[in-house]
Amino acid sequence: MNSIWGVGTCSHTNEDRDPWWRVDLGKVYKVNRVSITNRGDCCAERINGAQIRIGNSLENNGNNNELAASVESIPAGVTKTFKFQPIKGRYVSIFIPGRKEYLTLCEVEVFAGEGQR
Repeated sequence: MNSIWGVGTCSHTNEDRDPWWRVDLGKVYKVNRVSITNRGDCCAERINGAQIRIGNSLENNGNNNELAASVESIPAGVTKTFKFQPIKGRYVSIFIPGRKEYLTLCEVEVFAGEGQR
């Protein structure tokens, strides 16, 4: 995965208050880990404090769903995997609460245990 913004493989929000990103898995799964690749050419600290939330609600853009993990930091260009007890949900959100920030993501992978729905 290329983590250089200028190559066009990363995305980011505007500099919004409480920025978020969400994926709809199409049906409910028991999600047990999420991997995030951070931007590699600058601004690695932007991801600090992000939350991974999983559930079935779209209330507050899905950002009220169950907290699966918090991102303390991810070094520039690095992929970090967050493992947790399985959480049932259709929506996986990455959300930076409480500040005005750009949410930059170069890759997000969502995993569920085999045969778990």
